[in-house]
Amino acid sequence: MPNEWVGRLKHTACICWQIAKVESFYTGVSGELKIRIWKHKTKFYPDSFTSKYNVTKLVYFESFRNPSTAIKREKQIKGGSRIKKIALIEKDNPDWLDLAETWF
Repeated sequence: MPNEWVGRLKHTACICWQIAKVESFYTGVSGELKIRIWKHKTKFYPDSFTSKYNVTKLVYFESFRNPSTAIKREKQIKGGSRIKKIALIEKDNPDWLDLAETWF
């Protein structure tokens, strides 16, 4: 994602998946994606799931104008199988690159 898009994400709700070395998925909704990712990468909350499992790589996200739509989509994704989640990621990011690598 180009860096000039990051500022526009401030006013959207986003679903992000991050993976850890143990390949744990984290799915969440945030209206401040860049701040949320920074907190995950820096282990801002040391006792959180993302810190415990070293979830630091953003591999997929969707943007929505309406937070309730984002929450509905988050629940849909969380309810899906691991195979469906992997297929969704690999459709747009087949190499599982960190989409936030250049943000910080």
